[in-house]
Formats: sequence, structure tokens, C-alpha cells
Amino acid sequence: MKRGFFLASLGLTGCGYHLGNKLNETTWIHNALGVVQPLDHRIIGTRGMARLYTDVAVDRDFRTNGFDPPMTTEYTRWATDDFRGYKLIVDGLVDRPQAFTLAELRAMPQLTQITRHDCVEGWSAIGKWSGVRLGDAIAMAMPQHGARYAVFHCMDTTSDMSLYYESLDLHEAAHPQTVLALKLNDASLDPAHGAPVRLRVPTQLGYKSAKWVRRIELVASFSAIGEGKGGYWEDNGYEWYAGI
Repeated sequence: MKRGFFLASLGLTGCGYHLGNKLNETTWIHNALGVVQPLDHRIIGTRGMARLYTDVAVDRDFRTNGFDPPMTTEYTRWATDDFRGYKLIVDGLVDRPQAFTLAELRAMPQLTQITRHDCVEGWSAIGKWSGVRLGDAIAMAMPQHGARYAVFHCMDTTSDMSLYYESLDLHEAAHPQTVLALKLNDASLDPAHGAPVRLRVPTQLGYKSAKWVRRIELVASFSAIGEGKGGYWEDNGYEWYAGI
């Protein structure tokens, strides 16, 4: 059973947003979804394509949620200067570590796609996203043989004051629709939507699309990162594979 279908089914039977949140906080829901995770991954694979929409479907007032934008002095200074001092680091198990300025990312080939963002809380929104294919940025760093995962270190602070992080395996990172988004609905990302760079993974639930990405670290395992499960929400009971 796919999580999106499961939560959508709740909506059809009259369950509203608040009940969705309650279920989202319920341990047995996550345990049940965790049981089907390997089967879900096996059936869907990682090369299924997300549905593409046209401009008329775009939600111009794209909803935000999650944690607040970063509050550090460094982030505030960047935000007031079009993020000219920002650099996206790609390092770890690579032969050629990279430090992309925002101008360099904007100069790379861009992918624009209109896709639906599905939140684990049960709501969806359609956005027009533009940015650099994640696979292109990682390829420039030349991953080493032992690299298996890309870990996204972000600048926002979670409720326990740790820094948000997420991950994909390198096969999923190379998915042709997975981008480092720089624009939403034809405008540069604003801080609330993850400026200057956010991950956009239209084939997985929204919590995989990490905002405010600062560094991409290629690793062989998650054992030395957070609680070792591959992401902030995964450390708190969510499934690592969130395919929809």
C-alpha cells in the first residue's frame, strides 16, 4: 500500500486535516507503514516518473510548513544580499569536492517541471519548480566507489535544536526529476520555501524535499550521522523510503 493512497483514502472517508495530523503522530500508523516499506520500494522502484501538470494547475500561493527559516546571523546576511556569499558544498566520499556559488548553480543547465508536492500530513500542492538536476551536481564531484548515499545537511533548526538533515541513495539522487530547486513558480525561492537551494524529490513524500540545503555529503552509511536512520524525521519514526 502506498502512503499517499492510504492518506488520500482517509480523506475520502471524511477524515480531515486535523485527524490526518493526529494519525501522523500515531505510532501504529508508522509501524504499519514501515512493514510495507521494503515491498513499496521493490514494487515502485526508483525510476517511476512523477506526473507532470500544466501551468493552469499551479497553486500560485504554494503552502509552506515545516520548521522556520534559519535564524543565524550568516543566513540573515546572505538573505539580504541575494545570497551572494552562499556556497553549496558537495564533499565526503568524492574525488573533487565542490563549492558552488548561487551564480554557478544558476549557470548550469536548468530543469523546469510542474509537479505535485504530497505532504505526509495529507495535503498536496502543485508547483512549478526550476533548478539543477541533483545528479549533475553530484557527478561534478566524482563520487568514490564506496559512496552509497547523499546526505543533505540543512541550515534550519529542529524542535530539539539540531540541524535538519535528509538523505537519498545515489540511485535515487540521479533520478531525472530530482532537482536542487532554485525557483518556485518562476520566482527565486523565498526564505519560507527554502531559499536559496532546496531539494525537490517529486517521487517521494514532502519531508524528503529538504529546504535550506547547505552541504551534500556522500557517505557509505548513516551510522555516524544523527540517530543513524538517514534523516531527522526518520530518526523520529518515519520511513526512510517515502515513495508515492
